[in-house]
Amino acid sequence: MAVVLVLQARGLGDLLTAVPALRALRRARPHDRIVLAAPQRLKPIVDLIASVDSLLPTPDVAGLRWDGPGPQLAVNLSGPSTESIVALAKTDPGRILSYQNPAFPELTGPQWQSDMHDVDRWCHLLESDDIAADRRNLGLVPPVSITSHRDCVVVHVGAGAAARRWPPDRFAAVVRHLLVLGREVVLTGDETERDIALNIAARAGLPIGRVLAGEQNLIELAATIAEAALMVCGDTGAAHLATAFGTRTVQLFGPTPPRWGGPPPHLLNRHAVLWAGQLGDPDADTPDPGLLRIGITEVINAVDKQLNKRNWPGTGTQPRRTTYRRVG
Repeated sequence: MAVVLVLQARGLGDLLTAVPALRALRRARPHDRIVLAAPQRLKPIVDLIASVDSLLPTPDVAGLRWDGPGPQLAVNLSGPSTESIVALAKTDPGRILSYQNPAFPELTGPQWQSDMHDVDRWCHLLESDDIAADRRNLGLVPPVSITSHRDCVVVHVGAGAAARRWPPDRFAAVVRHLLVLGREVVLTGDETERDIALNIAARAGLPIGRVLAGEQNLIELAATIAEAALMVCGDTGAAHLATAFGTRTVQLFGPTPPRWGGPPPHLLNRHAVLWAGQLGDPDADTPDPGLLRIGITEVINAVDKQLNKRNWPGTGTQPRRTTYRRVG
């Protein structure tokens, strides 16, 4: 059996934007064994994708370790860095499919384009190799929830860097508003963000039992998001779970534009995306100035509109928007 090795050794959001590409590979090579090199912590979500035969635990591109005969095809879904291409070349593949890198003139893939949505990026790479890809094929089957928070509002307080994290006092104001409306609210995040979530809960008067940050594993977080009425969050991997499960969101973007990694345009009828329109450093250790331009009132208004949509007759959705909402 031929083996296809796919390198996507990045985070949760990166994995979820690669779902249409992974499914396209499965359709194009139904009898091959598809091995995904990705972090072990993502395995519960990889299992939900149902297009991968096995996971090769790989913490990052430099950590790729391959034993046995070389794969027939190695697909680089981690970007065209020299490090990622070298890591794949060491597996002795029959062929590498990757975006171009000047250090490897033998690679005939397309040129990297910085101003492209991540979903489009990976589908475009496969299409350059005559593999048809459906950019809409992002959905996941929700996992079974052990502890139900059905129709709650999830406020995800975390992000991969401080630059993309809205201030706690502003999150607390939104939570207070939701409590006045009589909504059940839960705060989510990872273990490093539990103190932030506890601070927000104390400011908002939210019982500590509603602070799930640091208390859930990845599949429990996914189940909570899947059954929520709404999720309020920044530019973070958890937002892509909401997209995959069809959960409504209010998303706050700061240093990077939502056209690179926000909900794809064909799904904007379910998502309110706020962005001040200015670029910044996504890895800075202080909140991005553009993110800080998004005010409490703007977020509350977006939250109210999203919750009201659930009560509309018929489909529960308003006519489709085709642009992201700029604030400030």
